[in-house]
Amino acid sequence: MRSAAERARIMPKPGSQWKSCVLTRSVLRAKVRDLSKESRMRTTVLALLATCSLSACASAGGPWVELAGHRYTVEIADDDAERARGLMYREAMEADRGMLFIDDAEQPQAYWMKNTKIPLDILYFDDARKLVSQQRDVPPCSLGDRCPSYPSNAPARYILELNAGQAAKLKLEDGAELRFGPGIPPAK
Repeated sequence: MRSAAERARIMPKPGSQWKSCVLTRSVLRAKVRDLSKESRMRTTVLALLATCSLSACASAGGPWVELAGHRYTVEIADDDAERARGLMYREAMEADRGMLFIDDAEQPQAYWMKNTKIPLDILYFDDARKLVSQQRDVPPCSLGDRCPSYPSNAPARYILELNAGQAAKLKLEDGAELRFGPGIPPAK
């Protein structure tokens, strides 16, 4: 504890500097409070930006599937209208993209290339997501209803369309497993 003489030396004389000390102390407290608010605000903004960036990255990529160690961002076609339109009228598709068709039941399937402008690999998977049939390098077709169909050799529920050449690049064989990432709805 300090003696009275030390306290007198430290403390300002009444009436003179005391007000300025109190004022200075309150200004400093306010500045510290402001810095704290500013610091908290910065931290909050940075945290929100980081969260938004991460979720934007995740959602920007969209739903994905993984096949033979390669990840593809996919569009989902899980109702009749989406399945009917498929990849029609597309001029191009990025190499790491595809479309996943989810059928209502595992059954023999046949897909065609009506109004499809890009060559595709059509890959058929069963309920267990095992590759049961492949139609590779299927050419575009502009013949409308006269376009040929490309059937599965076994019942399938999931059909993955990728750019032509991807199945060969991955050296896919029947039995390969298709993994689903988050955002892919369960089969109905």
